[in-house]
Amino acid sequence: MGEEKLAEGSTTLERIHRAARAEFLEKGFQRASLRNIVKSLGMTTGAFYGYYKSKEALFEALVGEHYSYFIGRFKAAQEEFARIPHQQQPEELGSVSGECMVDMLHYAYRHLEEFKLILCCSEGTAYAGLVDEMVEIEVEATHAYQRVLKELGRPSVEIHPQLEHILITGMFHTFFEMIIHEMPLQDAEQYLCEMRSFYTAGWMKILGQ
Repeated sequence: MGEEKLAEGSTTLERIHRAARAEFLEKGFQRASLRNIVKSLGMTTGAFYGYYKSKEALFEALVGEHYSYFIGRFKAAQEEFARIPHQQQPEELGSVSGECMVDMLHYAYRHLEEFKLILCCSEGTAYAGLVDEMVEIEVEATHAYQRVLKELGRPSVEIHPQLEHILITGMFHTFFEMIIHEMPLQDAEQYLCEMRSFYTAGWMKILGQ
């Protein structure tokens, strides 16, 4: 009997997630209606609240794990690069970040609907700031790398903070455009390679390296 209840609960949870995903993708978090989600399932509101206490909690259940993976993977790549001996960092600049971006691209494509929720439908939630959080991490990593260059006797040109923010934000928006528009993965992989070459060359030029 317990196993039957568990299976039934699991099936119901999957149905809730499918209905919520469809509602959020169509209308975005702010315009999505919890009442519509519950109605489409043929559930009572009381039964639904046995699973989630709010629309926010339901949205978090859909995207929270994937948001955390992206931020965690990106931070880990920056930490991995920082552990490379300083004299080797200029040569390794593209390799660690490149592996990270490819991994994140593949992860996003495996969870495409969830990332479209984060990127296009999350306004009004704690998950609307993915790009801003990644920009903040990248800015800190850039400054750390500039300190390494100075230590190596290769000081970089100081970048105006506003320009730095604009360039890094643009880089991440470029990356996420491939996911938003659901480009074929093979094309996205090629575009990512070309995009990284473009931005790496541009950054090296601006930094005076």
